[in-house]
Amino acid sequence: MSVILETPLPRKGLNLRPIPMLIFGSRWLQLPLYVGLIVAQGVYVVLFLKELWHLFANAFDFSEQQIMLAVLGLIDVVMISNLLMMVIVGGYETFVSRLNLKGHPDEPEWLSHVNASVLKIKLAMAIIGISSIHLLRTFIEAGGLVSGKTGYTETGVMWQTIIHTVFILSAIGIACVDRLSNISPEEAKHSVSH
Repeated sequence: MSVILETPLPRKGLNLRPIPMLIFGSRWLQLPLYVGLIVAQGVYVVLFLKELWHLFANAFDFSEQQIMLAVLGLIDVVMISNLLMMVIVGGYETFVSRLNLKGHPDEPEWLSHVNASVLKIKLAMAIIGISSIHLLRTFIEAGGLVSGKTGYTETGVMWQTIIHTVFILSAIGIACVDRLSNISPEEAKHSVSH
């Protein structure tokens, strides 16, 4: 008679020792941070409505340049709000818990393949977009540098441009490092041989 030793099948719930369970459970400490970002999102909604009302109330008094600057301000608020949503949804999904949105008609397309690496690149691109809007506003207002009708200085404009360039170079660097870390050994051998 032969004896068959059976390996116990893992149960659905994880049986972790106390320290790993504490470490794994500590991810929930991030929940108040994401809730705080949701509150910040609400503040941006209020800011957007305030700026929109200001634009509407002064539509007949503003010059074309003032209207353009006000609209760029609205776009800036929307882009920062989009950045907040990426951090809230992507960060929660990546670091805290699954949202279980599969099949939901409003599931964001990018959420299906989000991970820490993808989130970093998306955030870098959003920061570049926000910086671009700020730089565009600066360039529009910098027309008053000669007449002294602006709060900007040549040095301030130069530094904003340098910082924007550093954001772009950083995003390119992040994308290159991500590409290199995701390259398969076969692709690496192929690229070295060429």
